[in-house]
Amino acid sequence: MATEAGSPGRPAIPEAVADLLAALNAAGHSAYIVGGCLRDSLMGRAPADWDLTTDARPDRIQSIFPRSLYENRFGTVVVRHRGTQYEITTFRRDATYSDHRHPDAIEFGQSIEEDLARRDFTVNAMAWGAHSVNDASGVSGGAVSGGVPGVASVPNDARLVDPHDGRGDLERHLLRAVGDPDRRFNEDALRMIRAVRLAATLQFDVESETLASIARNAPLAAHLSGERICSELLKLLAAERPSIGLRLMAETGLLAVIAPDLDRQRGIPQNKIAGEDLWDHTIRTVDATPNRPVVRLAALLHDVGKPDTISDGPFHGHEAIGAAMAAKYLSELHAPREFQESVAHLVRLHMFNYGAGWSDAAVRRFVRKVTPDGVEDLLALRAADNKGSGQPPETGGLPELAARIRTELASGFVLGRGQLEVDGNDLMVDLGLPRGPILGSILDYLTERVVSEPALNVKPVLLDLARERILELQLVENRDR
Repeated sequence: MATEAGSPGRPAIPEAVADLLAALNAAGHSAYIVGGCLRDSLMGRAPADWDLTTDARPDRIQSIFPRSLYENRFGTVVVRHRGTQYEITTFRRDATYSDHRHPDAIEFGQSIEEDLARRDFTVNAMAWGAHSVNDASGVSGGAVSGGVPGVASVPNDARLVDPHDGRGDLERHLLRAVGDPDRRFNEDALRMIRAVRLAATLQFDVESETLASIARNAPLAAHLSGERICSELLKLLAAERPSIGLRLMAETGLLAVIAPDLDRQRGIPQNKIAGEDLWDHTIRTVDATPNRPVVRLAALLHDVGKPDTISDGPFHGHEAIGAAMAAKYLSELHAPREFQESVAHLVRLHMFNYGAGWSDAAVRRFVRKVTPDGVEDLLALRAADNKGSGQPPETGGLPELAARIRTELASGFVLGRGQLEVDGNDLMVDLGLPRGPILGSILDYLTERVVSEPALNVKPVLLDLARERILELQLVENRDR
């Protein structure tokens, strides 16, 4: 997708976005790009998406873009152009927020300045575009042929609208609330979590009054849904250094509200890095992980069970308790089920102890327990845990274990019943076994034998092993009678 060249105060925007701005202008309306996309573009970052705002009401936007979709109450119309969806929202003005989450009603605004005044942070309260090229009160306009002009043509009077000095705060690398920070955070408590997330992803400082307001208003985060918290947490963990935002969460009291079991780690001694506690170890571990959501979540939660096991050894069995706690927390956040299960699995297994004396069969059993898809994540978590403990990441023979795992996986060894050279039907036909629990137990037994000795995976051999196992079980049953 071609992009216009940027210049000071003029962002580089894709031609498709320029098309949409030009179409709105040609139909007699003001139109601007706004929010995070403009912020990122001015910083030289590639925006994840592009948001537009206009004085046109939703029904008018739909008349300009006939193939658009309007299925919400927030004044946002979704327009598909050149294979991408764009959100175009009518100017809005400040409204009341009784639940600290959503406006009680949507009130359309009259100007871009009015719209920007209701936004969260100054770096997100800038707009770039143009007032209508015609007098909107005297030109009704119609649908643009094909929904957009044939050639992108943004008016020459397109300008940066920045009533709150967002551009200055960009240059200062500063996050500052628009207007009164207490009011902004009372309107939507998620803005506090967004502040610490943006501090991490942009590596900005939070302005002192804004930071103090987060600390005052942190209890309001209890009103937020798990889904909204989870979304912001995943974005924070995707930062180059999540520790920036995680430390701010703890210092402002947000962590105690949205993740109290993690907040309990603060002040618990670790005896790993001088002067650092369990929470310091956790965030060091998070920073050391590869930027994959499941691994970062597992790193964040890998020691969540330690406060409950501080007197047990100490921390004996914290991985099992922590796995249950991690699954429960992620369930409360309504994280995807696969995240819940994968993270809990990694937390449960992260304390494995590899030794050079492991046989090849032991390596295969380890892979089978972890699953081939989970091995890389578990080794990455353990290496990060080492680094978070002040040790070299390769401590515990991890590179050697990784090499042995690669070798075993390349051999195509049996991981489950489905790879055996016999199945349940074979056992029923050849050995007369009935369908039921005994059949499953025999298949599991054969799988374990083949994992230990891959050469046994031959049908006649497996049938002989099954007969022997049946006799053993019958002897045990007769003895117990």
